[in-house]
Amino acid sequence: MRVSSRPFGPSKLPVAWIGQGTWKMENDDRKRALVALRRGFELGATHVDTAEMYGRGDVEKIVGEAIAGRREQVFLVSKVLPENASYDGTLRACERSLAALRTDHLDGYLLHWRGRHPLEETFRAFEKLVEQGKIRSYGVSNFGVDDLDEALAIVGAGRIACNQVLYHLEERTIEHEVIPWCERHDVAVVAYSPFGAGSFPSPRRGGGRVLAEIAAARGASPYQVALRFLARRPVVFVIPKASSVAHVEDNVAADGVVLDAAEIARLAEAFPLGRRRRGVATL
Repeated sequence: MRVSSRPFGPSKLPVAWIGQGTWKMENDDRKRALVALRRGFELGATHVDTAEMYGRGDVEKIVGEAIAGRREQVFLVSKVLPENASYDGTLRACERSLAALRTDHLDGYLLHWRGRHPLEETFRAFEKLVEQGKIRSYGVSNFGVDDLDEALAIVGAGRIACNQVLYHLEERTIEHEVIPWCERHDVAVVAYSPFGAGSFPSPRRGGGRVLAEIAAARGASPYQVALRFLARRPVVFVIPKASSVAHVEDNVAADGVVLDAAEIARLAEAFPLGRRRRGVATL
């Protein structure tokens, strides 16, 4: 089983819909984390996401070691911290990330969330980095529709590759406005913490029981069913973190899971959409 790809943002570049997140990987056993990342690459989970914030740069070094010798197989994404996102600060931050990752370019570079620096400065730096060949595309993270409207007005259509946002079974509010906005404007939605960052539904109660029933009927794990449900719309990509081979293999096997309309409806009812909001939830 290998992960299949989907068109990613305005470039339509084929990117694995199941990727690999790395938040808090600095707390994992380094050797096991490296083996897990490389196993994911072997199985087609070649979309790997990191950030200068993670482990204060240590996680980028782990990812850099993991991709050594296979850089061209990987869709590599990192993120700049808001406090570094002035024009000059973004350029310097990108150079630090490239050094830590042992590469000369990123496939995607994102603003981690909005901060005090004007978006115009950050995007001007992103465009300069594209011109220099140091990044191939850029995007945003934790942006609601008002932020997205402002970003679009600054850079124009076809420039924002993705919006990386919190999205899991118990946090679906981006379905109200953010996902439809991204669908209209050809922007990929990248779901971080798709298992809820330690709060995955228990099979003993409520929606977790429904999830477990559907997983059993499909011969799948609840985690696989969750990934498939979240990515049921083609614009959505997921980046679950896995620090063991068993975990990454379980994630990747979600590619073979098929949910019918009735199962999707059951899950949607079991995990209510939540109240509409203009912004986005964050961890």
